[in-house]
Amino acid sequence: MNCPSCKTGELTPSFLELLFRTHSCGGCGGHWILIEDFVEWKTRNPGTHRAPQADYEAEDSKNALLCPMTGRIMQKFRLSSDSSHRLDYSPSVGGVWLDPGEWEYLKEHGLADSLNQVFTAQWQASIRKEDARATFTQLYRERFGEEQYQKIKELREWLTAQPNRSDLRAYLLAEDPYSTGR
Repeated sequence: MNCPSCKTGELTPSFLELLFRTHSCGGCGGHWILIEDFVEWKTRNPGTHRAPQADYEAEDSKNALLCPMTGRIMQKFRLSSDSSHRLDYSPSVGGVWLDPGEWEYLKEHGLADSLNQVFTAQWQASIRKEDARATFTQLYRERFGEEQYQKIKELREWLTAQPNRSDLRAYLLAEDPYSTGR
């Protein structure tokens, strides 16, 4: 198989940190991993991953990559809402391309044990939900100001925890809570 990233190197069978099977590129240093090999290793060795190397630089291929097994375009999946870093995944074969330094990046961010979960609908939906929350938080901070936003947020949390919250909301929203409305 040819390397999907540098396109000049050939992928040869190896092991990633002697942990699980991979195909590594001698040219760029990237790794082609089948998720089934990762899951098999993870099942046999729960919670086992090493600390990241002290000196590494994680690359992130910005261009679309072709799956080395099928030749189809791989999909890019986000890792978290606070990072623009993406992994390349081939859903037709269950393979992931790790650019040089990405395994260390995953370890540093506590994601090495979750590699197989990153590509699930639940993981990606969680990222979208976090993104939406961050967007609304920023919007509210700009609209209300930081001090007012913190106060209304505290009030909202308190109100949500009250068993009679609907009565409290009615009182709060009434133009004159002490009149019958006549």
